[in-house]
Amino acid sequence: MALEDGGAGGRHRCGCGGTRDAPHRDEADPGASGTGLTAEDEELRPELSGGDVTSGRGEEERGAGSGEALMAELSERVHEVVRSSSWWERHGVDICILTCSLLALPAGFLCLRSAHAIPFLAGVLTLGVGYHTLAVKGSHLASHNALTKSKSWGKLWAVFFIEVSLHHGYTNVIGLGDSSTWKLPFLNRYIYMFVAPLAVPIITPLVALDLLRNVETRAALRTVCLMSLGLCCHYCLLRHVSGFQSPWSALLCMLLTRSLLAHPYIHVNIFQHIGLPMFAANRKPKRIQQMSLGVLNLPRNALLDWCFGHSLISCHVEHHLFPSLSDNMCLKIKPIVSQYLKEKRLPYNEDTYSSRLRLFLRKYEELMVHAPPITELVGIQ
Repeated sequence: MALEDGGAGGRHRCGCGGTRDAPHRDEADPGASGTGLTAEDEELRPELSGGDVTSGRGEEERGAGSGEALMAELSERVHEVVRSSSWWERHGVDICILTCSLLALPAGFLCLRSAHAIPFLAGVLTLGVGYHTLAVKGSHLASHNALTKSKSWGKLWAVFFIEVSLHHGYTNVIGLGDSSTWKLPFLNRYIYMFVAPLAVPIITPLVALDLLRNVETRAALRTVCLMSLGLCCHYCLLRHVSGFQSPWSALLCMLLTRSLLAHPYIHVNIFQHIGLPMFAANRKPKRIQQMSLGVLNLPRNALLDWCFGHSLISCHVEHHLFPSLSDNMCLKIKPIVSQYLKEKRLPYNEDTYSSRLRLFLRKYEELMVHAPPITELVGIQ
């Protein structure tokens, strides 16, 4: 979504009739109500966002123009699509992708035994793609209970993953879901964008351990044990199946495969929220406006769609509106969501990967160092 600089007044116009206060340079789910959802369609319901407060209330609460009415109408349209979809469309496609990635891992370890470059590189690619598919796509779907309708299976999947819900409940809310955890202002733009991602495999376990401070002891110990088991298994397979003689060569290969797609992983996470409108916790708009303003879709990409999932790439807006839908279902409802938002004259943010990369390199300090401006909506135009 294009944001235009204001004049001397230090304001920024927002595409939804809003304005943003420019920061000083010296400063460091109600959506499903009334949709007729049944119990079997529980995954459709948007997550609660914790007490929406909308400014410009007089204009926004006019009949069907209110946030709740808009979200209810959109939910009804999406509900019809979900109800008419088969199990294969709802869950099967994504489970198949995860299963294929898991079954391909033995071939990857065996390819690393080869002394020839092409089979060896094929092994690195297979392990790297498989790892990111399971670690990113699999964990993301599992944390949103999007792999199955069964609560029992959902609890089983949740054993293997850490769920962080603040981002969805408080999307682009300053101090809660503003993606500030991705910012490292002490790094310059080129180090952050092109060098630092190589350290993601090392940083990720440390971040996970930090998150476990707020988890009950039993769950924290279980997670630490599973993390340790995964790292040890990866190392042992490289030593005893792939035939790495040196411990350091095995560790280097672990780092290589686990950082294979670290650059797009970091980039995608910052491109789709940072630089878009941010809101104060006590002044955030209704859910549908919050997500349409604060979330951006990237174009489809075969590799990233497979490894990260549609909900993190080309259907991120749809995912934030309906977070419990699988990647394949997010892709299926994409035309409905985009058409509806455009009908209601709400933003539907889309941009290319290269365009966002150029923007972040050009405005790195504004986007990744300085505090973001706060958007205040003045009514849907």
